[in-house]
Amino acid sequence: MAISTSGGVHLASTHLPNRLWYLRAYQHRVKRRTTISVLPALQNIIRFLSFRLDPETSHHLVLSILARVSKNRYLLNLLRQSSSATALTLPVTVMGIRFPNPLGLAAGFDKHATAFPALAAMGFGCIELGTVTPRPQPGNPRPRLFRLTEDKAIINRMGFNSIGLEQFAHNIGHAKSEVPLGINLGKNADTPLDQARDDYLAGLSRIYTFADYATINVSSPNTPGLRELQNRQLLDSLLTDLKQRQSELSDEHGRYVPLALKISPDLNDGELGHIVELLMRHHIDAVIATNTTLQRPDSLRSRAAVNPGGLSGQPLKPLSTALIAKLFRQLQGTVPIIGVGGIETADDAWEKLTAGADLLQLYTSIIFQGPSVVGDILLDLERRLHSMQISNLAEAVQQARRAV
Repeated sequence: MAISTSGGVHLASTHLPNRLWYLRAYQHRVKRRTTISVLPALQNIIRFLSFRLDPETSHHLVLSILARVSKNRYLLNLLRQSSSATALTLPVTVMGIRFPNPLGLAAGFDKHATAFPALAAMGFGCIELGTVTPRPQPGNPRPRLFRLTEDKAIINRMGFNSIGLEQFAHNIGHAKSEVPLGINLGKNADTPLDQARDDYLAGLSRIYTFADYATINVSSPNTPGLRELQNRQLLDSLLTDLKQRQSELSDEHGRYVPLALKISPDLNDGELGHIVELLMRHHIDAVIATNTTLQRPDSLRSRAAVNPGGLSGQPLKPLSTALIAKLFRQLQGTVPIIGVGGIETADDAWEKLTAGADLLQLYTSIIFQGPSVVGDILLDLERRLHSMQISNLAEAVQQARRAV
């Protein structure tokens, strides 16, 4: 057998070994074509389901597909190879954790920890799972998830629907992730505010060995009274107890799991100032800005905008970016910021980074653009760095912040 200079394969004889070699070469080419088509096919399935079924049903179907992929090593490998994002390297270190790139998946997509291996194979730099509550609970009555297609937005009032800590821990313990995992913790709806600390402490203790970082969610608008935990006295007490438990668990397990606090975009300046003070006093490892908003900008066009619940997506972008900028000015780099809200393009990501974010998360744009949005954003960020003649993302962001 001879190989042409153009890369083609020429059969020099009809001997069986040569035929077998040719067959293997042909199979490799077929596999490569199949690999390249996996992500677009998955993207088409997600878009098809997303806009032909009600939002929650389509989400469950997409997750069931991704959960099956997560359990199949061959399909998982094909998905990984087909994602351009997995080939891009824009590493960042935040909270002492090295992330392969700055673009993570926000909590709420994989609530029950069933699909994170497939999500990681799409190229995310980290996956935040949950929200998980100590005991199973159904969440709010359906319908509770609404698409605002004209606005590229979603309204949800899920209410922390959760399988509970034990089943969640079982799911996460039976799979491996190639990227860091955050776990978002909440309280049960029927837990009184004065006992909320017990729910968060139980959550942190149970997931500690699985998490790369843990998020304390006190800002969802869909659990009655939850946002009251952001007020100064209650939050001070909660963070005191959580830092004490974190220290105990660190000693017990010989590893430190950072704590992030997820806050609302609807805070006034006084409330934000109190939170900044507590973040620094308690040495919280990161702040996630932001959760969904209860505000309804005048720009909304969709009829679904009348539904109650938390608004995410494009309309959230200016609110979250403005709050990130305020946090950055007040924290002065003492606490890392994870920016969330309305990230659809590399320009959106860059805006969040230059405003003060150290790490990013998205969610809604996956629904409207499909999983290829991850690779698209990362590729454009890489091009931006190339045009700046800088290879390090953190250095490029620092330079851009100084220029503002």
